[in-house]
Amino acid sequence: MAEHGPVVGEMSEAAVLQAILGRLGPSPVPVGPGDDAAVLDAGDGRIVATVDTLVHGPDFRLAWTSGYDLGWKAAAVNLADVAAMGARPTALLVALALPAGTALAFVTAVADGLRDACAALAPGCTVAGGDLTVSQTLTVAVTALGVLDGAAPVLRSGARAGDVVALAGDAGVAARGLQILFDRFRDGAGRPVPVDAQQLSADDAHAVAQQLRPAPHIHLGPVAARAGATAMMDVSDGLALDASRLAAASAVTLDLHTAALGDDPALALSGGEDHALLATFPSDAVLPEGFRPIGRVRAAGDDRLSVDGSPYTGHTGWDPYRDGGTAGG
Repeated sequence: MAEHGPVVGEMSEAAVLQAILGRLGPSPVPVGPGDDAAVLDAGDGRIVATVDTLVHGPDFRLAWTSGYDLGWKAAAVNLADVAAMGARPTALLVALALPAGTALAFVTAVADGLRDACAALAPGCTVAGGDLTVSQTLTVAVTALGVLDGAAPVLRSGARAGDVVALAGDAGVAARGLQILFDRFRDGAGRPVPVDAQQLSADDAHAVAQQLRPAPHIHLGPVAARAGATAMMDVSDGLALDASRLAAASAVTLDLHTAALGDDPALALSGGEDHALLATFPSDAVLPEGFRPIGRVRAAGDDRLSVDGSPYTGHTGWDPYRDGGTAGG
């Protein structure tokens, strides 16, 4: 947060809020920011809702993450959860908890990232409101809302034996980006230092960008629902861990194939934060463009997850309690 200019502790809440709203542009919802609550069109009368919180330290590091990156990522991770239900995102509600010394320029960059992520990943979705407060720890909490447009929601619990397991998006790329950040951009005391782009190859730069500014295929959520997806979820905590969760919800076993997991299957299985869409489809379904087969659903066995027919025993992914809150891009 090295931006010059005023800091939020020197301003009123109204002034900070006005600076944010000025970056978000006009809102297409019936009633947007400015009243006590927003008013949204509900489509067929059902609303899909999710919330996610990004906290400085466990979820991001300011030495590596710009305000724009933070706003983009805060939007992307929530949009992916809506898409994983087969829904179309329509609105975000954003709460910012800001240290008093936060530069206003950093806050407006967060707003720019939120706006641009919505425009790029979920056209028609907008920031419809939110909240500001002061805190010693920079925190962004986003509630995302979406509509099903008359379709049934795609749950984690619908996978059936014989289904194809498919993935839309990367697996392991964001985790490699995080490894690069921890390996190359820390000082002798282990503190994060700013990223020097000149030290990165094109592949490494892509991996770091996927960690700091993920670009999940939000539009493929409703596409998968229309194509007959029987179960679906966003892969945020690692393919192995999230596949196990889907298997448990559906009371089946997912058998993944290493040949479909790229050059580093171990990292693809254990790494999270790519926000790919993991889905199952009937065996005779035509997979939508953007999805690729990575395994099969089997009848429930002793293990929820197997790889190439054998029980999976590797690292499963990110758990903020088990892993001590030490991740974060």
